[in-house]
Amino acid sequence: MTTREIWTTYHTDLKRFIVSKTKDEIIADDILQDAFIRIHNKLSTLRDVSKLKSWIFTITRNAIYDHFKSTGKTITFETPEIPVELEEHIHTEKDCLRGIITNLPKKYRTPLFLADIKGMKQQEIATQLDLPLPTIKSQIQRARKMIVQGFMDCCGLTLNDEGKLVGEIQEKEDCKICNE
Repeated sequence: MTTREIWTTYHTDLKRFIVSKTKDEIIADDILQDAFIRIHNKLSTLRDVSKLKSWIFTITRNAIYDHFKSTGKTITFETPEIPVELEEHIHTEKDCLRGIITNLPKKYRTPLFLADIKGMKQQEIATQLDLPLPTIKSQIQRARKMIVQGFMDCCGLTLNDEGKLVGEIQEKEDCKICNE
């Protein structure tokens, strides 16, 4: 079954499931998109097509958990709408990103963290780290390039003509950084 066929068959049920947990249509659309990216990337790993429905609902449930974890909110699933089998953790780009960022030199990791995670303005970072603004801008730019290169080295992704990373995340055992 293709991703398009899965979308056609299940997207309405998945969205209803997500909305029942988030109570927000806009957030549900974001989570649904994230879930289908995961489904598309991992479709080749599905061994038993008869378990497709529980597999995609498990992926969607994990996407909901990840959303709530990233926002600091909690959610509980009282009674699942379908039988859900326990599944191993699905290896995602988030796993690779943790390893790539951890391996960045501190002089690049710190400004990147303050800018992209903490949301600080570059001028604030320069003041806090007592460095010139052009240095901070350069370090953040280099850190972002190192992350792109890390995904290319670790996961085998490539850059398309628009300069965006494309490809499929490798299985964890094939990733160089995730297995260190």
